[in-house]
Amino acid sequence: MSYSEPVHTAAGTRRYPGAGASGGPLTVWPISTTEHLAFVRSQRSASFLQTPAWGRVKTEWRSESLGWFDGGQLVGAGLVLHRPVPKLERFTLAYLPEGPLIDWTGDLGVWLDPLAAHLKAHGAFAIRLGPPVRTDTWSAVQVKEGVADPGTKRLTEVPGQWSDPVGAQVAGRLRGAGWLPQSPQDGFGVGHPQFKYELPLAGRSEDQLLKGMDQQWRRNIKKAAKEGVEVTVDTVGASLEAFHDLYVHTAERDRFTPRPLGYFETMFAALSAEDPERIKLYLARHQDDLAAAAILVRVGAHAVYSYGASSTDKREVRGSNACQWAMIRDSLAAGCDVYDLRGITPTLDADDPHVGLIRFKAGTGGRAVRYAGEWDLPLRPMVYRAFDLYMRRRGR
Repeated sequence: MSYSEPVHTAAGTRRYPGAGASGGPLTVWPISTTEHLAFVRSQRSASFLQTPAWGRVKTEWRSESLGWFDGGQLVGAGLVLHRPVPKLERFTLAYLPEGPLIDWTGDLGVWLDPLAAHLKAHGAFAIRLGPPVRTDTWSAVQVKEGVADPGTKRLTEVPGQWSDPVGAQVAGRLRGAGWLPQSPQDGFGVGHPQFKYELPLAGRSEDQLLKGMDQQWRRNIKKAAKEGVEVTVDTVGASLEAFHDLYVHTAERDRFTPRPLGYFETMFAALSAEDPERIKLYLARHQDDLAAAAILVRVGAHAVYSYGASSTDKREVRGSNACQWAMIRDSLAAGCDVYDLRGITPTLDADDPHVGLIRFKAGTGGRAVRYAGEWDLPLRPMVYRAFDLYMRRRGR
């Protein structure tokens, strides 16, 4: 599904919210992995977090595929991850990351009310979802001007952003229906980032993409080529151990907690089994040394830079830029609409260590985007409050 656009059914017909074409309300029922995957493939694009395979990656959660039906026709789908409540395992938090795949442009109650009824009947104490709709967009020029202005500390303080009426409508309707926003001011909350950086690809050529990058990015791409950096693509995960070694090195340098090798092995195996073109590992080597590596995930016309790693000793050969450029070019060749560089924090404060991330990504051109964020609907308020207190005590 293209973000902020009506969903298309597997048959290719357009459906808008309201009573179903059959004259009755939409209903929600479990669907098979095959039905779910067929629906995902019928969309222009979707988040990989809403594919059936993602449920097999998140081994600590129980997963299921749900479908919305208009009469007998499947018109929406969602991957639900169930997390049990400690000491109350019969109740679960039902989580739909970056989903579900429904039409977000109209009356949300038609879609979300039957979802809530179904999940509550099957033991959910709350629903958490992340509508894949934008609320605000800032150009690379606006981002850079904000960084350069010492009086501007946050992206949301930069004037002139484009606001998406669909995103504003979704947030307003969710709030009015009792959903609770979960995204904090810094953009990183209990789930996935609300602020992201995206590079539009549709209708553009490689030359146009290069011209849209800043001088530093173009210089770094050229330097990598001049230094003899070679980028190869691993489609089967044979080089995951080498990637992980570099990723752990990166985590130590940049002070974040790395995921174990087994997580990436599971991720590669599950996503590749679902679609051989779903996930790829890019490796930038210089004189037989691994200078940088990155994981690209694609669903339809949506390509995502998922994980990256780089060598401190080899930083000057610009392997990270070489990897990014290879992934951008391949995404363009695959007909993608957007290259998603994933999360940023909205800080523009030069003294904040996170500002380097948005500077790096803004160098590609593109745009900073704010999404509607994640929202909770308590279905059993007492259990929800107990769960929320538990999560706060353990730092979520």
